[in-house]
Amino acid sequence: MTKSWRKTALADRHRALGSNLEDWNGMGTAWTYSGDMSEQHVAVRTNAGLFDVSGLKKVHVVGPDSTDVLNHVCTRELTKIYPGKSAYASILNDSGLFTDDCLMFRLGPNNWLMVHGSGTGQEELARSAANKDVAILFDDNLHDLSLQGPKAVDFLADHVPGIRNLPYFHHMLTTLFGRPVMISRTGYSGERGYEIFARGQDVVHVWDEIVEKGKKMGIMPCCFTVLDLLRVESYLLFYPYDNIAEGADSIWEMGLGFTVSPGKTNFRGAEKHYALKGKERFRIFGVLADADRATEAGDALFADGRQVGVITCGMRSTLTRKSMALARLEPRYCVQGAKLEVRGKNLGCSAIAHTIPFDDPKKTKRTAIG
Repeated sequence: MTKSWRKTALADRHRALGSNLEDWNGMGTAWTYSGDMSEQHVAVRTNAGLFDVSGLKKVHVVGPDSTDVLNHVCTRELTKIYPGKSAYASILNDSGLFTDDCLMFRLGPNNWLMVHGSGTGQEELARSAANKDVAILFDDNLHDLSLQGPKAVDFLADHVPGIRNLPYFHHMLTTLFGRPVMISRTGYSGERGYEIFARGQDVVHVWDEIVEKGKKMGIMPCCFTVLDLLRVESYLLFYPYDNIAEGADSIWEMGLGFTVSPGKTNFRGAEKHYALKGKERFRIFGVLADADRATEAGDALFADGRQVGVITCGMRSTLTRKSMALARLEPRYCVQGAKLEVRGKNLGCSAIAHTIPFDDPKKTKRTAIG
């Protein structure tokens, strides 16, 4: 196990499933289990899978200036987010370039929970909070389980009254198996899913109950790497794995322009962000490879006799038998059906550019009601 400064209460559960707890974001994370990742991927797409995503950083932001501070940090207009609702947003640096993404949960009038990944979100927050009436608490006791898949709501409905009525990007304070939790209608799979935030002293009990009671529904624990299989199909970016260098790309290039609230100009890097529109060097786009195996990160994409892009993450689905990938591709080739060639260390094949998401392009699964 790589030395990590953050500890997960679920370490023993992951080791029992065959994980060596490799480091991610300072926390020992179950990148792999001894089981078949394809089986876990199928479970999420057909039943449900349980992930431990506690390596995400959780930061409480409380006080009279909390909304103003966070509004400066991120690209969403947070004054429109009411208690019980959340928003997905980008975080930029002073140059208007992408450095992190985050979920902003409004818990009360002056009470927020910011959840972010391995970028500079916390550093940007500290800068914006200087000399403001706000308190910031990094909370590593708060763990984050993610139950993703079509049967997730059916499972939770047996234990949480009203869960079927919880809209997409909303959350509720409740109990699960007798323990206090916050359940959010969010996730990282492209399926209907829920994140379950629980204290360290409760999360093992919640995990064990879901694993045991979920067996009859085909619910199983899933390792972190399975998220790569899901995110390629569902066009979900993973900072910094879809970036060449930290703080080097615009959100126009990343396809994250939707994370900026229309007309908002009071966030860090706003002026330079808007000035970058139309100057995209590349776009994140899909690639469908003519291969019976997955492409690999770093595989080159050629067209017209020269390199025009690079694979950032690839997968092959046992459900669709397709080899799909996300790529950084020159804008002129970001057209459905554009002919490409994959040239990698372990794979060479023809391919085409493909619109994304590959799976559920209208996003009806994740937003389903009832």
